[in-house]
Amino acid sequence: MVQAERRKTQRHRTLKAGLIAFNRAATIDCRVRNLSPVGACLDVPNQMGIPDEFTLLVEHEQLKKKCRVIWRDPSRLGIEFLAERLTPDPVAAEPQTA
Repeated sequence: MVQAERRKTQRHRTLKAGLIAFNRAATIDCRVRNLSPVGACLDVPNQMGIPDEFTLLVEHEQLKKKCRVIWRDPSRLGIEFLAERLTPDPVAAEPQTA
């Protein structure tokens, strides 16, 4: 049975070293198997201790993204990148007076 493709954008195959960072100082090594502007697939030694949300660091790509786990299996994670929260500029938010 062929599984239907559910990704929003096409991912590009890659094999790059990465780090899963959480709780300010904790890290777990991973390997980025594929990457897109909206997410990635990561190889991990095991699932133990990996939270549902973390920061992915890929030095080779100069990538630092907050992520959420979408799916898990014993040695892989599917993640989506979380949009950066923009704080409104207080000056721009003020009503303009003529």
